[in-house]
Amino acid sequence: MFMEIAIAAIGIGIVLMVGYLVVAQVRAALPLGNITNSCLGLPNLTAPCVGLDNTSTLLVNPAVAGIASTQTTVFAGFGLLAVGIIVLAAFGLINVFK
Repeated sequence: MFMEIAIAAIGIGIVLMVGYLVVAQVRAALPLGNITNSCLGLPNLTAPCVGLDNTSTLLVNPAVAGIASTQTTVFAGFGLLAVGIIVLAAFGLINVFK
């Protein structure tokens, strides 16, 4: 019984590590730098710049906040998997010493 629990914990651990690597690689591959402001100095009422900031040279890329929140959610899921590994290990140790 303990061997099955140990194999399950190792499998979950592998999924956990691969998931962290995938998330890190996706984040590194995305262009998350600042965006050059094409509306710099233009009036706020012209067609492409209506309601946009026309005083800053660089604008913050909106993908940065999206990637950060997605990464937080994914890491929370991985945290739950890590708790699952701990529970499986504890259950296995309890069965060993019964």
